[in-house]
Amino acid sequence: MTCWYEGPLAAFDTETTGVDVETDRIVSAAVVVQDAAGTRPRVSRWLVNPGVPVPAGATAVHGLTDEHLQRNGRWPAPVMFEIAETLAEQAAANRPLVVMNAPFDLTVLDRELRRHRASSLDRWLDSSPLLVLDPRVLDKHLDRYRKGRRTLTDLCEHYGVTLDGAHDAAADAQAALDVVRAVGRRFAARLERLEPPELHSLQAVWHAAQARGLQAWFARSGSEESVDPAWPLRPDLPAAA
Repeated sequence: MTCWYEGPLAAFDTETTGVDVETDRIVSAAVVVQDAAGTRPRVSRWLVNPGVPVPAGATAVHGLTDEHLQRNGRWPAPVMFEIAETLAEQAAANRPLVVMNAPFDLTVLDRELRRHRASSLDRWLDSSPLLVLDPRVLDKHLDRYRKGRRTLTDLCEHYGVTLDGAHDAAADAQAALDVVRAVGRRFAARLERLEPPELHSLQAVWHAAQARGLQAWFARSGSEESVDPAWPLRPDLPAAA
């Protein structure tokens, strides 16, 4: 029987105007679908005119300028519809979705759907919930004592995955998918008996524990930065009084 990490997987990634899921906007996104390890992936790409200026710092990361997005990007409303439909299709097919640092990408998509479609990501997934695989959470749990950073670039280097064109949504999605397969193979003895639904639930617990550990480290360092334990989607902010 084929283990989940050798079988069908999809991956999702975004590039944005910044790192605040509540206010920043998606400027590009991609979904990569691969039916089995080693097979040719199918890639869907979106380029978005976010309707707000793209800060120079964000452009320096992903290379997408205001001029390029205004000329070539589409309006957000139809794009967010298409992305949500594509993710719902993966969920309906019971195809696990790889998302590196899922609480960022899925939450920023949720906020864009609320902003432009008067909807939410959960509404698109009423009948079939996503089965998310987050390489960052998996790696931190399975190899918790390894020192060093755990960005996508770091994980690719550690697991021997090629990352061509970092900070391109399609390239990052494919690399994250390949990292998850590599994690599965390296830790097969601990993962092969777990099915994706069980692994999804476990990652929520693992991420919460990781968040508590990071929050404690911030406190010891005198930092007031807060860490959200929610995974794979952050809850709504409370309404202003």
